[in-house]
Amino acid sequence: MTETFTKSYIECALWSSTDGDGRPLDSGEHELSADARAQMVKDCEDFEQANADLLERWYSEAGETTARAGHDFWLTRNRHGAGFWDRWNDATPQGKIGRELTEKAHAYGEVSLYIGDDGAIYA
Repeated sequence: MTETFTKSYIECALWSSTDGDGRPLDSGEHELSADARAQMVKDCEDFEQANADLLERWYSEAGETTARAGHDFWLTRNRHGAGFWDRWNDATPQGKIGRELTEKAHAYGEVSLYIGDDGAIYA
């Protein structure tokens, strides 16, 4: 597992999620709960390990970065309309890898973040 992948995943999750008033969760007003952070780390570890070969090809053949992959994992698994699949045409080798990673990310299901009664962010 790479720290960069997970850090980028968490940053994207907070950036793309909002509180009950529509404010992005990356404002710094709320902190991730220990449980939410642990689950995010586990999901990232699992995804990276299960897809190590595909991710290596993503980095080498598509020229993508580990940080972008973490970002794309969050966006893709939550079907945000952007992610692994959206930068490359399916006819290209990069597009085919992106589509494979998209299928793998979708298998993790969607996750929603919310603010708990204690003011922490939960998943």
